[in-house]
Amino acid sequence: MSSARPRGVPARLRGQPAHHDDRRRTFPPLTPVAGGADGGLAATWWGNAWVSALEDTALDAARLARGRAYASRGLVDAITVTPGRVTAYVHGSRARPYRTEIRLRVLGDEEWEGLLDAAAARPDHIAALLDKEVPRVLAAVSGLLPQAGDLVPDCSCPDDGYPCKHAAALCYQAARLLDQDPFTLFLMRGRGEQEILADLGRRNTARTAVETGTEPPPLPTVPARAAVTATPASALPPPLPLPAQPGRPPVYPEGPDAPDPLSLEMLATEAAARAHAHLATGHDPVAALTPWQDAVRLAAAHPGSGLTASTRGLYRDLAAALDRTPGELARAVAAWRQGGPSGLAALEEAWDPPAGPFDRARPALTAADLPHFRPWRNRLSTATLQLRYGRDGLWYGYESDAGREDWWPRGTPDADPVGALAGLLGR
Repeated sequence: MSSARPRGVPARLRGQPAHHDDRRRTFPPLTPVAGGADGGLAATWWGNAWVSALEDTALDAARLARGRAYASRGLVDAITVTPGRVTAYVHGSRARPYRTEIRLRVLGDEEWEGLLDAAAARPDHIAALLDKEVPRVLAAVSGLLPQAGDLVPDCSCPDDGYPCKHAAALCYQAARLLDQDPFTLFLMRGRGEQEILADLGRRNTARTAVETGTEPPPLPTVPARAAVTATPASALPPPLPLPAQPGRPPVYPEGPDAPDPLSLEMLATEAAARAHAHLATGHDPVAALTPWQDAVRLAAAHPGSGLTASTRGLYRDLAAALDRTPGELARAVAAWRQGGPSGLAALEEAWDPPAGPFDRARPALTAADLPHFRPWRNRLSTATLQLRYGRDGLWYGYESDAGREDWWPRGTPDADPVGALAGLLGR
C-alpha cells in the first residue's frame, strides 16, 4: 500500500535533516485566495511592481487571467528562490504538473555596494527593512525592482504564449511571497537575508566608529606567568592611572544551558562603563535616566543591534519591555546618537519656544537661499527637511521623503539653524 507523496517535496529529500542555505529558499505552497482570480493578488507596492514587470510585456490578457485563477486556486506547488531564478511545479489540465520558472538578472557588485551604502546611511531604511518593508527611495537606488522585460518566463508546457498561464500563476504567487518577506526580492537579485544584514551591521558599526571616534586604545597587560612568579614587593604599588576608556568584555561562549552571550556582553560592558564613570567623576551618569531613555542608550551603544539574528532579538526585547515597537526604538536611537538625552527630547517633545532665537531662524534660512520653512511650535519644516529647536538652545536637523511626514534625525546639532542643515544639504 503506497503512501501519498507530499506535493513539492522531491523523494530524495524526504526524511533528510533541514540544511540552511542563505542563497536558496523553498516556500511551501500558498493557500488559495478567495476572489483572487478577479483582481490582483499582491498587497504591497513592491509586490504589484513585480507583477507589473511581467504584465506590461504580456501578449495575451486571457492567459494572465487564467494564471491569476490558477494562483488563487492554489495550483502552484512549493516555490524555490535562488539568485536570478524562481522555480515551481504548476498543476494544469494534465495529471503531471509542469516545471515553470521565472528568470531575472542578478545585481553586480557595484550595484550591491550602492544599495547597501544607501541602506546603511539612513537608519529609517534599516528600520523599514527590519519591519519587512521596502523604502521606495532605496528600491530606486539600484534598480532593485524589475522593470518591463526584466522577467523572463519559461515552462515545460507546450503553450508558447508569453507568458503561458503557468508562468503567470507563478509570477502572481511570487508576488505574494514578496508581500510577506521582501528579502525574497533581495535573494532573487543575488544575496540572502543573513548576508545582507551582516553586511549592513559591519557598515553601520564602521560608520558609527568613524563618526564618534570610540575606538579605545590598547590597555597595558602583564603576562600571567610573570605575575605568578614575580617576587612580592615590600609594599603595594601605587594604583594604576584611570584608563581613558573602559575596557572591553571577553567573548562569551555559547552553550545549551548558558545565558545568552550577547546579553552577558552587554551587562559586562555596562558594568565597566558605569564603574569607569564612578572612578572618573564620582557619580553614576545613568541613575537619572528613565527606563525608556536607558533602553535607548543601551541600543545606541551597540551599533549592530537589530541587524543580525542575535541582535534583532535584543533590539526587539528592549522595545517590547517598554511597550514600544522596534521601529520606534530605531528612530529614538538615531536621535540619541544625534544629541544624547537632548536629542531624544527634541524627537519626542513639541513645545512653544520663547521669542528670540526661534524668530530669528527663518530670516537666517531665507538669507542662505534655503526653501521656505513652515513654523509649528518648536519646528520649522519644508517638504523634506525639518529643524527642531531644543530646550538646550541647539537646532536639530531632520529629513523625510516628500509627502510622508516620516521624520528621522540627521546631521549634527548646531546653535545656527543653517549649520544644522549643512550636512543634509551637502554644504
